[in-house]
Amino acid sequence: MTPDQAQGRSAVRGAARPVAPPGLADRAGRLSADWSPTVGRLLLGLVLAWFGYHELVQPSLWTGYVPLVSASSLAVLLVLAHGWLLLVLAVAMVAGIAVRLAAAVAVALVLEIVVSLTLTTGLSDLVLRDVGVLGLAVCLTATTTQRLVLRR
Repeated sequence: MTPDQAQGRSAVRGAARPVAPPGLADRAGRLSADWSPTVGRLLLGLVLAWFGYHELVQPSLWTGYVPLVSASSLAVLLVLAHGWLLLVLAVAMVAGIAVRLAAAVAVALVLEIVVSLTLTTGLSDLVLRDVGVLGLAVCLTATTTQRLVLRR
């Protein structure tokens, strides 16, 4: 007789219990974990495309945000270059091309925007919105699993 049997305990103490099928919350959590980096990437691409497009269509509206340069043709050229860079990053994000590199460049670009806006206008709702976009870009630089990406 085993010590467990002597004390009236079952000998099948460590036997595995049947595992219940995953519940709705478990499935939703797995789905969210699998797809949230992709959704974040696509949404960041959409935001970058939106602002890049508007900078290219009406650069004169954006020259006021160029620090240390008056409203000159140089400011317009800088806004146009910025708009093209935003569009290139947006295409890379949406298409899933070099996602972590594109996110890292977006971090530098959005950080420049946040610092520039903070120095020129102080803290505002625009700055805090861009801090949120910056946070999303930072998160995407660390994400190693993505869906719907182009790979070699």
